[in-house]
Amino acid sequence: MRSADWYLTEDVDEFLARAGDFLRSRPVLHTSPLSVMEKLRALGTAGFGGRVPVLGRLERAGEVGALFYRFPPGGLTVSSLTPEQADTLAAHLVALGHSLPSVSADHDTATAFAEAWQRHTGATPTLRVRMHLYRLGTLTPPEPFPSGQGRLMGERDHEHLMRWCREFAVDVGEDVTVDADSWAGTRFAEKRYTLWETPDGTPVSMAGVNPMVAGMVRVDPVYTPAHLRGRGYAGAVTAEVSRAARAAGAREVVLYTNAANPTSNALYQRLGYVRVTDWAVYDFSYTAPEAG
Repeated sequence: MRSADWYLTEDVDEFLARAGDFLRSRPVLHTSPLSVMEKLRALGTAGFGGRVPVLGRLERAGEVGALFYRFPPGGLTVSSLTPEQADTLAAHLVALGHSLPSVSADHDTATAFAEAWQRHTGATPTLRVRMHLYRLGTLTPPEPFPSGQGRLMGERDHEHLMRWCREFAVDVGEDVTVDADSWAGTRFAEKRYTLWETPDGTPVSMAGVNPMVAGMVRVDPVYTPAHLRGRGYAGAVTAEVSRAARAAGAREVVLYTNAANPTSNALYQRLGYVRVTDWAVYDFSYTAPEAG
């Protein structure tokens, strides 16, 4: 494997012309890059706070076998790699002057890359979070089913939506500003949201879904305020958006969960979601050079 087999660009159209078929060939495993590339194609860098992407593909003899993306100064997200491929990519990025704060990938790839990055840079990797990736099998509505109904969120709900997205970000440890000025550049902006309301119209839970791409829809985020949890609302709204995605033609409906949260993992399994793989995010810390 040679560093020369990695091709980098900032042009999403060029990237998709070469790597699009590879992305679409595995819509479940490639859920994150598919969604990010669709957002970048539709909104440009404005959808990412003006940050210019670095898009890379591993290509030999006209065949794409892997890819990555990052929005500097953000971290690296990469598709499945062998340890050799991870090492070659790490060496290539170091040679190009990249300094990475983190890597996100399936667990084995993230671990292999983190070890390679440490060898090439001396950075210390620390596992930030481990997640499970699920795909929907046979949808099974929750039992007992809470009273109420789902309702699509609209413009009149925007302040409420931003407040709940802020609360969700705090819950999951995301360091992000969510307000009217920053909204368009957050990962929450392009989604379609559904509220679960009690019979008197009180909103008690919400679920978002990414736009469909390659026949795949990802459910994210699902949020219920802490004082309303344990009443079945999250299950109801997740079942509602999952049903709607299937009705709209989605062949695959997927979601991520925190591996350390047994409650959410058990909930999604009861709804018919089947675990596909594990995902991991490693942060890198660097030792500052001693003053001479």
